[in-house]
Amino acid sequence: MIEITGLTKRYGSHTVLDNIDFTVESGSIVAVVGRSGAGKSTLFRCVNLLERPTSGTVRVDGQELTHLSRGELRVARRAIGTVFQSANLLRRLTAAQNVALPLRFLGLTEEEIHKRVRELLDRVGMLHRANHYPGQLSGGQRQRIGIARGLATQPSVLLADEATSGLDPETTGSILRLLTGLRDDLAVTIVVITHEMDVVRSVADVVAHLDHGRIVEFGRVGDVVRRSDSTLSTALLPDQPAPRPPAGEVVWQLRYQEAAVDPSWLSRISRELDTDIALLSGLVETVGGDHAGRLTVRIGAHLAEDKVVHAFAAHGIHARMAQAAGELAGVPS
Repeated sequence: MIEITGLTKRYGSHTVLDNIDFTVESGSIVAVVGRSGAGKSTLFRCVNLLERPTSGTVRVDGQELTHLSRGELRVARRAIGTVFQSANLLRRLTAAQNVALPLRFLGLTEEEIHKRVRELLDRVGMLHRANHYPGQLSGGQRQRIGIARGLATQPSVLLADEATSGLDPETTGSILRLLTGLRDDLAVTIVVITHEMDVVRSVADVVAHLDHGRIVEFGRVGDVVRRSDSTLSTALLPDQPAPRPPAGEVVWQLRYQEAAVDPSWLSRISRELDTDIALLSGLVETVGGDHAGRLTVRIGAHLAEDKVVHAFAAHGIHARMAQAAGELAGVPS
C-alpha cells in the first residue's frame, strides 16, 4: 500500500506538487495522468524518494519514508521497484547482467543471483535473450528487461514512468498484459505514470488526474467515467460531436451512471416514451471491470425535457440536451 499525505515539492518559489493526498491499495494498479509539466515525473521521484518532498509524508506498506536516513532509505527502497521510460539499461551489460545489478548490492551469492535472474527473465518472457545486449533488443524487449530488473529485489510496489511510450500498439499490449499479470500473480502494487488513455482503460484500477501540481480528480476508473463529463472522463471514454438535428428533433448526450445497465435500454426507453430514438454515435466498453458508455441519440422535440431525463435516469443513464456551444457538429466553440 502507498499512502501519500500533504505531499508538497517546491524548487525555490516554484511549487511543482501542492499538498497532494491519495492512497493506493495493495495489489492494485493506479494510473497518474496529466499534461506535460503537471508534476507527474516529480511525483514519481518523490514516491521512491529520489527527490525528497518539501513537506508531507510518503508511506509504503506502513513505513514512513520521508524522514529516514540515507542508510535506512537504501534498505527501504528495496520494497520499491522502478521502471523508466527508456528502460535505462546499461549498454555494456547483457540483459542478464542488467537484471543482476541490483541483486549484487544485496550481498547474494553468485548462485543465488543466477537463479533469481533466470526466474525474472522467464517471468517477463525474455530468458531466451539473457545474453543479448540492449542494442540487440527491440524497444519492447528492453522494457521487459527493465521490468525484470525492477522486480529483482522482490518489491511490493512497482513504479513505471511512461513504460509504453513510443512502443507500437502490439508491443504496448504485451507490456500491459505483463503488468496486469504481475498485479494478479504477485499482488504487486503498481503506479503507472502515463499520458495514454488506452493504457488507463486497459490496466488501471484507479486513476489520478494531476493538474498544476494538484490532484483534481481521483477514483476507480469506471466510477470516474460514469460520474461526470469532466475532461478526464471524456478523455477516457470519448464520443463524437453531435450532428445538427433535423427540424422537430433534439440531440441528447448520454452517459452510463451505473455499472450495470440493461443492454436492452434503448428499446425499453423508446417504448416508455412512445417515440423513436435514433442512435447517432456511441462507445460502450468495459472500463475498470464494469460497463461504461457514452452515446449520442436523437429524439423528437415534442417530449418534455424532464420526462426524457427521468426515463433515462430510471435505467441508470444520465441524459442532457446537446445545446452547449461546440457540442453540435459545425457549431464553432
